[in-house]
Amino acid sequence: MTPAPGRFLAAMAATWPPASQRRLGPWTIRDGAGGGQRVSAATAEGPVTAADLPAAEAAMRDLGQRPLFMVRAGETALDALLAGAGHAVVDAVDVHAAPVADLAARKPPPVTAFTIWEPLAVMVDIWEAGGIGAARRAVMARAPHPKTGILGRIDDSPACAGFVAIHQDVAVVHALEVTPRSRRKGMGGYAIRQAAIWAQEHGATRLAAACTRDNAAARALYSSLGMGIVEHYHYRQKP
Repeated sequence: MTPAPGRFLAAMAATWPPASQRRLGPWTIRDGAGGGQRVSAATAEGPVTAADLPAAEAAMRDLGQRPLFMVRAGETALDALLAGAGHAVVDAVDVHAAPVADLAARKPPPVTAFTIWEPLAVMVDIWEAGGIGAARRAVMARAPHPKTGILGRIDDSPACAGFVAIHQDVAVVHALEVTPRSRRKGMGGYAIRQAAIWAQEHGATRLAAACTRDNAAARALYSSLGMGIVEHYHYRQKP
């Protein structure tokens, strides 16, 4: 059975959690602690009006964050409200997913991809080189179990690092970073398939990953693996 709409976004939120969050009127305000847009953006939990915007913006500024809002599918009134208040689209994101059984059916070559937690120093080095710093690794650390890291190898050298965690029956891959010298060699696909094997062993039935619409390489990877678009959202922020 295909998960209901919103199930994948719920899994993404649970597996990549903010440092803290709270309700403020119709909003959920998140303290991302430097962990990126997804953990820092405010979301509307019900109808909002222009009068509700200043409180949300002030709450995010109090956290040392530029006001940022996530707009999910179907939130057309919120989108129009933010646009009218001068908030421009900064990123459009698609969530790709496929059945775990399909992805796990084709195993990566031997000694090519491994799952391990806690992350090894070489994984931290790969993330650091790809711009995934301490604040984003702190998100991984506070994510609940089951979770694991992914380490990839090609030509006897470290080739990629990633993170995967499970919420209910959905496993989500985050922070997948392939080293420049290892790209165009199939490493991304090997890592996703290894994540699916681990996810299947831990009871997940779907595997998901998100990328911005201008990330052509990631979109091509997910398409090649048969991962279709199941959710989409975008952010709005004042220039």
